[in-house]
Amino acid sequence: METTSYTVRKGNTLFGIAQFFGTTVDKILKLNNIADPNTLYVGQTIIVPVDTEETSGYVYVVRPGDTLWSIAQRFKTSVEEIARKNGMYNPDILYPGTKLYI
Repeated sequence: METTSYTVRKGNTLFGIAQFFGTTVDKILKLNNIADPNTLYVGQTIIVPVDTEETSGYVYVVRPGDTLWSIAQRFKTSVEEIARKNGMYNPDILYPGTKLYI
């Protein structure tokens, strides 16, 4: 099973994060050795399982200020490759919160 890291933001819940990444709260709890699901806090980095067939191993959530170029540099890939994997017709348009397959 492949995983990715996710930094908890204000308003996040384990249920919401699980839905976003297409996994379950139970899997996130087990991967992170979290006994109490109510102990999530802003800024905490958690490990989330990722479906490798669909994503090739990484999911990145776009943050304010990100560009496709900066994301490509971070993951040592190209803008074109990220755009292709995500079916992007205009790679200049990115919205915070968008899930990108890397």
